[in-house]
Amino acid sequence: MQFRQQALARLQSPEELDLPVRFARPQGWLALSVSVVVMAAASVWAVTGSVASTVSAQAILTHGQGSYILQSPVAGQVTAVLAEQGERLPANSPVLKVRTPQGDSIVRTVAAGRISALAATIGQIIQTGANVAAVEKIAHASDPLYATVYVPAENASSIPANAQVDLTVSSVSTQEYGVLRGQVKSVDRSAQSAQSIAAFLGDSQLGEQFSKKGRPVAVLVRLDTSKRTKSGYKWSSADGPPFRLDSMTLASGSIRLADQRPVDWLLP
Repeated sequence: MQFRQQALARLQSPEELDLPVRFARPQGWLALSVSVVVMAAASVWAVTGSVASTVSAQAILTHGQGSYILQSPVAGQVTAVLAEQGERLPANSPVLKVRTPQGDSIVRTVAAGRISALAATIGQIIQTGANVAAVEKIAHASDPLYATVYVPAENASSIPANAQVDLTVSSVSTQEYGVLRGQVKSVDRSAQSAQSIAAFLGDSQLGEQFSKKGRPVAVLVRLDTSKRTKSGYKWSSADGPPFRLDSMTLASGSIRLADQRPVDWLLP
């Protein structure tokens, strides 16, 4: 009881009323100032800033018009292979000679291109509609390469025109030569099935590979060109690899999506 009375008497005593009241130490004012500046900067960034994001997916280097699968219009035995793998042929060029009950028949290319694969051999019995070759649609050796990136369908609408693309090429050391540069040329409006991918690439296995996780959307990428590199294309390194690129080379692409306002995803 005595201590309580002393405490009450001290509180009621006017002897310290003339002393200034200290609200905060200098260190406290400094911390408060820093907090205010940080909050103000965050508010400005949330309103005027943007967040960059990317989507990564499997890709392949091809010529722009893709490939087609050459099918035999007749049934019979292959007696001669008239073309070689890698050979570039004009339209209506002979590829195979097939012996049928009605006589010999020639299987010819439908459109000009390069024979990327031959599936028929001498002596083989083939049926009507059998796949005998894959032909890449290329008319001239100087035709440029493109990259086709098969992105998940849910990301397609976020890809802007001319978006920047970095391509990691399977045949090129990324640590030594970096990534291949490009820009989005076009985005397909519909998702691709395994069959449609196989028809474009001339390879059913690739059709299954690119659609394994669902029907993707094909994004055509124009490769940035460069006169100073051996490949003829621009890389993140100065010179790029000391060799030219081949079509039908696998890669992976990283596409920069449209910038998003941070306030859109900060707010619930």
